Amino acid sequence: MRVLVAEDEEILAELVSTGLRRAGFAVDTVYSGDAALACLGLHDYDVVVLDRDLPRVHGDEVARELVASASRTRILMLTASSSMEDRVEGLDLGADDYLGKPFEFPELVSRVRALRRRSARPVPPLLERHGVRVDTVRRTAERDGRDLDLSPKEFSVLQILLEADGATVSAEELLERAWDAHTDPFTGAVRVCMSKLRAKLGEPALIRTVQGVGYVL
Repeated sequence: MRVLVAEDEEILAELVSTGLRRAGFAVDTVYSGDAALACLGLHDYDVVVLDRDLPRVHGDEVARELVASASRTRILMLTASSSMEDRVEGLDLGADDYLGKPFEFPELVSRVRALRRRSARPVPPLLERHGVRVDTVRRTAERDGRDLDLSPKEFSVLQILLEADGATVSAEELLERAWDAHTDPFTGAVRVCMSKLRAKLGEPALIRTVQGVGYVL
């Protein structure tokens, strides 16, 4: 799951981004409306956490442009303007959800996850294949009853492979969906993560490399 955080208060932006990464999301961070529009034009985000009072291009204009482009990216407005009138105005602009500051972080994570479910094809909370069982709500993974103790990145990759339901997933798609924009595509990040995931899954091997195409579980 890929999230864009657009917040002009840099300390808050980094706190939100760090917390979302720990929850297993791939997160990019920008501090102005024009930078948000540039990122949204380059990458396919599931959710944008959008401050309304952004410099250079107002957050409301970012929301309008997203809606006008028929983007599938869901909008969570995160702002200090949290009166009923502000919420109604934000939702009328096209926001899918609205959270006022200050906020409780678990609620933010829960709302982002809920918006992601609305932005993609429905995915059951429990994914199972070949003895591997992933609970996407509790974020637990096991094989034949054995806890896999996965890192957030390993969990994301395994979830994407399970969601593919036997189809091959390319390294490029994994990078796009599970890593942020600062990841160098030539570092071998996918290969390294896949090696660690295979080791934790154990024998017999479940993830097969399709040469020149990608990976399949």
